[in-house]
Amino acid sequence: MKIIVEAKVDLDPARRAEALEGARGWIAGAQAQPGCLGYFWTADPHDPARVHVFEEWASAEALASHLAGPQYRGMLAHISGFGLTHAASRKFAVAQEAAVYDAAGVATAQFPAAD
Repeated sequence: MKIIVEAKVDLDPARRAEALEGARGWIAGAQAQPGCLGYFWTADPHDPARVHVFEEWASAEALASHLAGPQYRGMLAHISGFGLTHAASRKFAVAQEAAVYDAAGVATAQFPAAD
């Protein structure tokens, strides 16, 4: 089952850009890990302290491997050095997945019925 992780990390606003620039290697390393479908850290354009984290993993095992490995520990140590004031993260087990737009190009919140 696919796992999604989302987090909000608040840093010293004066150092956020430096933190993200210095994190490129840790981000690329995580993206190269087996089972990583997406791993992104991005600056919030509306909050000068906030960084949004999005991770997509092919399985709980892939996420567990990441959390036990050097990429996770390295990123944690790196980001902690930039005036970390708050962090909150959540994980989601994906039970269903579908396109937002249907065949007619209309955005919908509905999921197709299971066959």
